[in-house]
Amino acid sequence: MTAQQTELQYLPPDLKRELLPKHVAVIMDGNGRWAKHQGLPRIMGHKAGVDALKDLLRCCKDWGIEALTAYAFSTENWGRPHEEVDFLMTLFQRVLRQELREMVEENVQIRFVGNLSSLPRSLQAEISRAMEETKDNCGIKFTIATNYGGRQEIIQACRAIAQKVQQGLLQPDEIDEATFERHLYTIGICDPDLLIRTSGEMRVSNFLLWQIAYSEIYITDTLWPDFDRHEFHRALCAYQQRERRFGKV
Repeated sequence: MTAQQTELQYLPPDLKRELLPKHVAVIMDGNGRWAKHQGLPRIMGHKAGVDALKDLLRCCKDWGIEALTAYAFSTENWGRPHEEVDFLMTLFQRVLRQELREMVEENVQIRFVGNLSSLPRSLQAEISRAMEETKDNCGIKFTIATNYGGRQEIIQACRAIAQKVQQGLLQPDEIDEATFERHLYTIGICDPDLLIRTSGEMRVSNFLLWQIAYSEIYITDTLWPDFDRHEFHRALCAYQQRERRFGKV
């Protein structure tokens, strides 16, 4: 842990614990641009991005935030150069293998959401092992959206519900929000209170479209590998200034 990270190991005094978000979601954008600014290949940006995510996870744990969801790889990301996609798949697998033991020791519950069946079989095996070995952990819930798309998630939920109606297991007038949520990838995970997007892009990029209906959104120009505890502190300070009315007065 760096000196700056150590400085913010504990919850800063200007943050009110009772006003912290229970669930933070992050769109980790800017790895490639960060690498370009450093005169490095894009893959080095992804490696630096992994380090930033690891520290954010530990920061959430240190500060008492219950859940973190990270947008690691979207369904649209398959359109990137083959070399970059192959590197990302290998990177995911290697990081999972290297970090799992520490995650278990730190009581982290790991979960992956998305169309995991399209991932390389070796990565699927590492994902299954990570989820199995941490399923009973009761610490921070760490969800990684991989080969994930919000529209695709909604479509697959509609198909599953339609099939139950067709089989006579469900009546159309029984379909409500709770029914729909039980058919999403994120079943059992509370909706994010705060969505953070780095690199200054002003869009949600097909991420958790149903779940972020009432999330507070924080956008920063900081590129993801530079998103450290000080940046997270700023995001939480901004969040605690918001008045969350959920459509009410």
